[in-house]
Amino acid sequence: MLHQLTDKSDFTKIDGLNIDHRRFMKEKLFILFIFIALRLHAQTALQNTGNLRIHENGQMGFHTNLVNDGLFDENLGLVGFYGDLPISISGALFPSFFDAEFVTQNGVVLNNTLNIINNVNFITGDVSTPRADSGTTLNFLDNAFSTGESDIGKVEGYVSLAGQQGFTFPVGDFEQLRPLILNSTNINTISKCAYFFEDPNTPSTFATSFSTSARPVNISKISTVEFWRLEGSESSTVQLSWNERSDIANLTNDVSEIVLVGWSKALNQWENLSGPTTMGDLSQGFAVSNAFIPDNYAAITFGASAEPRDYLDLDDYLVSPNGDGINDFLNIPELAQSPNNHMKIYDRNGSKVFEKVNYSNEFNGFSNVDNLVISRDKGLPSGVYFYIVSMDDISLMFQGFLYLAND
Repeated sequence: MLHQLTDKSDFTKIDGLNIDHRRFMKEKLFILFIFIALRLHAQTALQNTGNLRIHENGQMGFHTNLVNDGLFDENLGLVGFYGDLPISISGALFPSFFDAEFVTQNGVVLNNTLNIINNVNFITGDVSTPRADSGTTLNFLDNAFSTGESDIGKVEGYVSLAGQQGFTFPVGDFEQLRPLILNSTNINTISKCAYFFEDPNTPSTFATSFSTSARPVNISKISTVEFWRLEGSESSTVQLSWNERSDIANLTNDVSEIVLVGWSKALNQWENLSGPTTMGDLSQGFAVSNAFIPDNYAAITFGASAEPRDYLDLDDYLVSPNGDGINDFLNIPELAQSPNNHMKIYDRNGSKVFEKVNYSNEFNGFSNVDNLVISRDKGLPSGVYFYIVSMDDISLMFQGFLYLAND
């Protein structure tokens, strides 16, 4: 479990480094090493020129810039970034942190790549990378993951992963979290993603534009509001969500027409990446693509298909698993017509939280899939969820909303 280093009474600040009183005597040799490895750099940064390592359960807090010109890897403890001033990370070598957390008012700027071995906890303040340079990223190694990402804490720029097959990129812009969920056929050697809240016709950091008028006949319109950049060489599907800022109503008034589209590098036009799932309404929802090679496309966004999908709507439902015997489970009476069915439930960002073949009223607010779910034993958070169910006996697909009151 990560621990937030915010109780300053337990720490001594030495050249911008927080030393825990509780471990001071036990770790005085380690502190002496820190004095040797780190020196104050122009009164505004800590510069590591030695070989620095944080041992298991160790904690280090930065309130100033970090210039890493030495080894800072093989760590097992927690590194935190705190304070009201902007903080930057730079230097000749990439630092690698086991666990990291960000509690800043004005964010952290990465001028070189920062590797994460285990977990990043976003509390407040964005991590920013150069949008014109996909080589500088917040990089998640092997089984590393993020928690806490939100509109007030995320990556404004590029996130990368190494050695992972499925991942949710915690990307966005200065205002909103706009994640991309990646599911690849094989493990990615490297994959990168960034979000751009701008018109693809006039991108600010690309040498070419992505004209929304260059599209096939089966696409009627393409978003001029936002797009994602995704890099990777493995065949993959992606899930993207929209919200009110996405202005989906400007594309179509029929949600079943919403598809994902990608700008083909080979054809210099948009292509339909339409997949099996689109769910939501004009103000919020998500779409899933078919499999494609990300490196073949320079940008991904939403489009409107000229051929509506064949989905039928069921009622919206309330699930309130409080044990009173009323609405404790998701009960869809129509499924009695099709015992051979397949139920999937997604949250508002498009992450699958429940799946059941031959569903018969089992969902009671708890996830049963392998996606990371915080406080799994307490159930999913209250809010709006989407469901899609295929009735295989009668060859129909249905979709709808449910509201989970899990208080």
